[in-house]
Amino acid sequence: MERIVSEAKELQAELVEMRRTLHRQPEIGMELPKTMAHTKQKLEELGLKPQIMGKSGLVVTIGQGEPCFLIRGDMDALPIKEESGEPFSSENENMHACGHDFHTTMLYGAAKLLKEHEAELKGTVKLMFQPGEELLQGAKAMVTDGVLENPKVDAAAMIHVFPGLPVKSGMVLVPEGGPFASTSDWFEINIQGKGGHAATPELTVNPLTVMSHIHLALHALEAREISMYDSAVISTTIMKGGVVDNAIPDTAYMRGSIRTFDQEVRKFIFKRIPEIAEGVAQTFGATVDVQMIEGCPTVEVDHDVTEAIRESLTQVFPGDIATPKDAGMHKLGGSEDFSYVTQEVPSSMLLLTSGHSDQYPYFVHHPKVVFDEDVLSKGAAVYTIIAMDWLAKNK
Repeated sequence: MERIVSEAKELQAELVEMRRTLHRQPEIGMELPKTMAHTKQKLEELGLKPQIMGKSGLVVTIGQGEPCFLIRGDMDALPIKEESGEPFSSENENMHACGHDFHTTMLYGAAKLLKEHEAELKGTVKLMFQPGEELLQGAKAMVTDGVLENPKVDAAAMIHVFPGLPVKSGMVLVPEGGPFASTSDWFEINIQGKGGHAATPELTVNPLTVMSHIHLALHALEAREISMYDSAVISTTIMKGGVVDNAIPDTAYMRGSIRTFDQEVRKFIFKRIPEIAEGVAQTFGATVDVQMIEGCPTVEVDHDVTEAIRESLTQVFPGDIATPKDAGMHKLGGSEDFSYVTQEVPSSMLLLTSGHSDQYPYFVHHPKVVFDEDVLSKGAAVYTIIAMDWLAKNK
């Protein structure tokens, strides 16, 4: 496997060029025509035959026969105006602030390495280039469209780059088995009160008062109805109502985020938020319409797949393999729609540090975030090594 590392380093200049090309023209959502076309062309130049799945997903297989190991990279950006100051900054109003340009590029690098070593593969590697991760829709759509079939996937893994952590760049953080990245869900509450003049509140039902009490009650739900042995975060993020200072409005609107690692806690919260909102509204004489919106489930890290990966990487990168806890991260409060893959096949999620916090102070999703490009070749090597080694161990 040391050969793979050496060959990956030889690809560094090409990978930097590809990453910067993607970074200049970031696209968001489920339709990524430029990103998909560029990636597809690069894969075809390797002699591969990528298949389009949905509007912008790409799937390509290398090798043949059983078993089949899937590696995934997401391709979409965020609707954030870039402030990084990089000479290759975004040329539109979007930004690759989450590192998906890295993921796409590293997966392409793995494709090139795997193609060169195709005769050595003890089965099939399936590469999943995915749109719409930031919407939490892309992986689910590709799973529905059959990405885990033909050939049937036996195990899977993904890598996410993270700058801004207090560990050296290029560390691979391998988690323990179990739930790792949280669920991501939302609530929306429309409150119907009775508007009127601000001078006669007794003639009105103020929906802003109702909204305030619901907001406080949801924090009580989080703090007093969920055990200390469980965990959940309920954050009200939007509160709207009223247009002038001398009129009590008819309606108000609030929206927020729900995150947890436990499916039973998730179900409990989905039950309690409507109950609390309706109870508070009734107390004040208002009515509410509550919508609970499912985002994605938790990422379930499979113990056996992950420990096999940890063993493989420790042999090749001694001293560069750690756990998320070593970087101050127990679990990820952020969500990851790779969860839809982990719900179907044994899977793992790896983190690749891409800039020590001393030199790279900003975290993902920040308009000034910068990533260490030196890790591109390492990411390509990691993808390649874990796929080849897992196939060899499970032939």
